[in-house]
Amino acid sequence: MAIKDFIDIADFTPAQLGGLLDRALADKKLFRQGKLPASLPHKVLAMIFEKPSLRTRVSFETAMTHLGGHAISLTQSDIGLGQREPAQDAARVLGRICDGIMARTFSHQLVVDLAGYSPRPVINGLTDYSHPCQAMADIMTGMELRGDLKEAKLVFIGDGNNVARSLAMLCALLGIEFVLACPKGYEFAAEFTAGVKARCPQARLSQTGEPLSAVKGAAIVYTDTWVSMGQEKEKARRVKDFKGFQINPHLLAGAPKDALVMHCLPAYRGYEIAEESMEAHADCIFTEAENRLHFQRSLLAVLLGEGGIE
Repeated sequence: MAIKDFIDIADFTPAQLGGLLDRALADKKLFRQGKLPASLPHKVLAMIFEKPSLRTRVSFETAMTHLGGHAISLTQSDIGLGQREPAQDAARVLGRICDGIMARTFSHQLVVDLAGYSPRPVINGLTDYSHPCQAMADIMTGMELRGDLKEAKLVFIGDGNNVARSLAMLCALLGIEFVLACPKGYEFAAEFTAGVKARCPQARLSQTGEPLSAVKGAAIVYTDTWVSMGQEKEKARRVKDFKGFQINPHLLAGAPKDALVMHCLPAYRGYEIAEESMEAHADCIFTEAENRLHFQRSLLAVLLGEGGIE
């Protein structure tokens, strides 16, 4: 049976993930040529937001419009998910009225619960544990700008957070080397790295506290905010701990000249990335942001229109 939902990278095979990426790249070309069919006429996507959103909301809503459908934005104050309305009830209501659900929440289990009770597809738009759509758009961008990434090296400089986890698993499945460069105490949990190795015994996954040595030979140098949503009280400590882990000209001098610099945004210039490095690599970073639209549009077409991921 086809997989109904898109919750976590680890749920899929390399062939399934590679197929989605190839489809997104092909669909992007068709869209640019004005030849992409509006394959979801009259379909409706319910979008649940517990967290603020720019790229997630705009990209999903735009994608549904391109496909001939419609998106409804629902905040916590609208539905009280998990409080006024239990997840299992909300999932069954939305799954009967709408054609799919996208949820951007704090709790990963909440999205899992929605998928368990909804008769229609559920997409993880971000949780505190994973951000699969972001990771897919990132690798799509690397493929678009550099071609085949197999055997390439992606270095993530920052916290071992939801984005880093999704990217690490995706890289492992696709044969891309992944290095997390972070201060002590911000590494992946041992349970996660063991899970990656169990899922992909040949995975090239490593962690280091030396960002300058990590970027040697990197095809992609990636960063994210040091202070994610919900961690604001930790800002002073995190800024101190991450000193020396900024993407800047000094760090990038140790990487290949053609290395791509990526950031999932929002970017806090002067913290995880220097202003001049952000602007010097803005074309790649904002292509990466745009590709959230192109990947998610193809994902929606597959899940809502074609019966799931084969």
